[in-house]
Amino acid sequence: MKNIELISIIGLFTLIMSSCLVILKTEPHIPLLLCVVSLAIFGVTKGFKWEQIENGMKKGIQNGLSPTLILMMIGLLIGSWMLSGTVPTLLFYGISVLSAKWFAISAIFITIIVASFTGSTFTTIGTVGVALMGIAHIMGVSPAIAAGAIICGACFGDKMSPISDTTNFVPSILGIKVNEHIRHMAFTTIPALIVTIILFLIIGMGHGHSDMDQVNEMKKAIATSFEINPFLLIPCIIVFIMSFKGFSTLPTMSAGIISSIILAFIIQKGVSLEQVFTTLQSGFQLDTGNEMLNSIVNRGGLQSMMWSVSLIFIALALGGLLQELRVFDTVIKSLINLRRKGNIVIASTLSAVGVNLLTGEQYLSILLPGQLLKDVFIKRNIPLKNLSRALEDGGTLFNPIVPWSVSGAFFAATLGVPVLEYLPFAFILFITPLFSIIAAIIGKSLDGENEMKDSRKIA
Repeated sequence: MKNIELISIIGLFTLIMSSCLVILKTEPHIPLLLCVVSLAIFGVTKGFKWEQIENGMKKGIQNGLSPTLILMMIGLLIGSWMLSGTVPTLLFYGISVLSAKWFAISAIFITIIVASFTGSTFTTIGTVGVALMGIAHIMGVSPAIAAGAIICGACFGDKMSPISDTTNFVPSILGIKVNEHIRHMAFTTIPALIVTIILFLIIGMGHGHSDMDQVNEMKKAIATSFEINPFLLIPCIIVFIMSFKGFSTLPTMSAGIISSIILAFIIQKGVSLEQVFTTLQSGFQLDTGNEMLNSIVNRGGLQSMMWSVSLIFIALALGGLLQELRVFDTVIKSLINLRRKGNIVIASTLSAVGVNLLTGEQYLSILLPGQLLKDVFIKRNIPLKNLSRALEDGGTLFNPIVPWSVSGAFFAATLGVPVLEYLPFAFILFITPLFSIIAAIIGKSLDGENEMKDSRKIA
């Protein structure tokens, strides 16, 4: 593929997505579908057979089936945790402890802890994140600020967790140790977290209000509508322990759902089997007599995730088609000609960002640049840990601020805040790639020979 053709494709995608999302303010599904159609037409004009184009889209969707199934399971989990009273119990205790002034900082550290132990951003957002959004709503904290803080903490904890799937996936495709990968990520991620905390400290001083009358009224409404019991936190404990022990996400989610349904029958009054099935399908529905509480607890269910699932399928089809037409090969192979080592690392970060923007697929943004650039780093004597850090910074962390991405679609649907609204407050997600670029400019750990000498001195 010629560079002019590549520029034309990127320009067309940018025009379609920006005009529809920013100017027309439409949902991202149809604009993204137009990109798929445009790329398919381009492929046909370049001599690709329709069977190749169709197979490319199929492969893209197949590669994303696992995260899609996780999204559907979390929809079931949220509904069951509402029905059992698990989330209302977290709300009841949370509004008794947290304050509006320190909400953002508290949310960051709570989600860091949970994500570090579970190794999953999705699990953290779908469980504790939902409860924290409810608390923020009660305390008058801006939904965009609350979602930004929750996402920042969850993504940091997931990225620095040794049991995270992406944290293990990146070093596995490059052949380096997980601990080395995590230590090297700390050079960019921890400074980004510090800046994020400072920014939220400044923001938190002027947002939210703890109206004790409103808080007491909400606690009364929760206690009237649900049986509040510490045993209702058992599903949370089960999910966290199974995640920490290394169980796969789907069995872990299933255990959380089953345990909450059992507790719903035991503790909550009047729960029927019909209500359980209805909740799992369409979400929890209850008129509590308090409009604010209704807006918090009436959610979840399989159908609540279908907006995200349909968007993700289109994005995955686009990603598979881009890969089939070898669009990325032209970009990434051109990086071989870069002379300065720091520029290669910068280009690696930007490649991961670019794949995210074009496909919305987190794993593809890691896998494609990783596979194509590994030999370049080896030939240029650049330690592979620099590539692994660049892929995490530009791939894993950037993904949630792309509206049509897997993470972005899920976070928006689960927290009830559109990506473009929480984006300005998801500081760590765009500060970290920036720090990654700065580290490459100053030449941090780019010299493989010096690194070998340092390791010999330590030994």
